[in-house]
Amino acid sequence: MRIKLDENLPVSLVACLKRLGHDVDTVVEEQLGGSPDTDVWIACQREARFLITQDLDFSDNRRFRAGTHHGLLLLRLGSPGRQALLERITHLFGTEETDRWNGCFIVVSDRKIRIQRPDQH
Repeated sequence: MRIKLDENLPVSLVACLKRLGHDVDTVVEEQLGGSPDTDVWIACQREARFLITQDLDFSDNRRFRAGTHHGLLLLRLGSPGRQALLERITHLFGTEETDRWNGCFIVVSDRKIRIQRPDQH
């Protein structure tokens, strides 16, 4: 999977996701840190990348409707420290069928995963 990590995620996730076979880059690497969300979103779509973020500006599942993009994972952890984020994402990408997440709108909490697939409106 081609992934872009938003600037609100630990950079240590890059190595973890690459070890799992993913092509990963970050908003910061592309010098988009501090840029408007629309610029980040446009870059993800142009590069056909799945965005992983904690930014609530990406939480509107009508605006980011499944099937209209390359995929979006919004993390909503109770205590989103670096270690908790690293563990949750590493667990997700190590146990879930992430190869089926292209085009999906996904919200992940401490205990749940809600996936809206392109065929679900």
